[in-house]
Amino acid sequence: MKRLVAALAAGTLALTLGACSSTNSSESDTEGLTVATSFYPLAWLIESIGGDDVTVISMTPANVEPHDYELSPSDIAKMNEADLVVYVEGFQPSMDAAVEQISGPEVLELSDSVGLLPLEEDHGDDDDEAHEHDHGNLDPHFWLDPERMSDAGEAIEESLSQADSANVTTYQEGQETVAGQLTDLDTEFADGLATCERQTIVTTHAAFGYLTNRYGLTQVAISGIDPEAEPSPADLAAIKSTIEETGTTTVFTEELASPKTAEAVASEAGADLATLNPLESQPSDGDYVSGMEANLAALQGALGCN
Repeated sequence: MKRLVAALAAGTLALTLGACSSTNSSESDTEGLTVATSFYPLAWLIESIGGDDVTVISMTPANVEPHDYELSPSDIAKMNEADLVVYVEGFQPSMDAAVEQISGPEVLELSDSVGLLPLEEDHGDDDDEAHEHDHGNLDPHFWLDPERMSDAGEAIEESLSQADSANVTTYQEGQETVAGQLTDLDTEFADGLATCERQTIVTTHAAFGYLTNRYGLTQVAISGIDPEAEPSPADLAAIKSTIEETGTTTVFTEELASPKTAEAVASEAGADLATLNPLESQPSDGDYVSGMEANLAALQGALGCN
């Protein structure tokens, strides 16, 4: 069905994209930059850096799990009207396909800027080694590491400044403000997780590898990189054994993913449930920074941190 939707989208786009792309220069001259991006963390960065000089279009609706969200032909046509598209390859297949179909905007793909790490390998590998891997084999969830988020902000500021030289100072000041916020957030996490009774977290899906790598923790995911993947009985048995061996007291669910498997694992292992937000959509209360701070508090409670 997804292939059929994609084929229909491609046919519709062939009739619409040419007309859309012709409006870019006049719109950007009179209304500032329009930036299309794939999902919430990138939208937050762009809005924070660009301020009133940038209009941000998120291609994934609020409160929708973005991994398997299918962009419609009208979504892709709207993207083609933007001045700039910002995304990370390998996270959202329909976004990857849409970028191949557009012709109007400049495109910023962030994988190299943030040093994505391999999916199949230990996240302790050196960042430089990750550049040798194909993007399709990399973990895209970089935004849960504040330092990598800051790296993305630098790349976004550079692209905004190149596209709109009249507002370079605004973009540079916005990036400096965001970098300060992210440095403070990194310090909060490093200090808040420095002394804990436990170091293993059990999560719904493998979204937290960058966070656990940065702060000396270990992630055990019920599903893989795809939150909809079904773990095998052997996987579930291994997770239960890990919970028992590590003394883990909490299994983490997510806002946008089904909690059923996590609930079953927690019940079987005698563990509590708590929410850890991968921030793939805007938190129900607050923004990226407050969402990360809520994650820190959840981790401290689950890990017995002082």
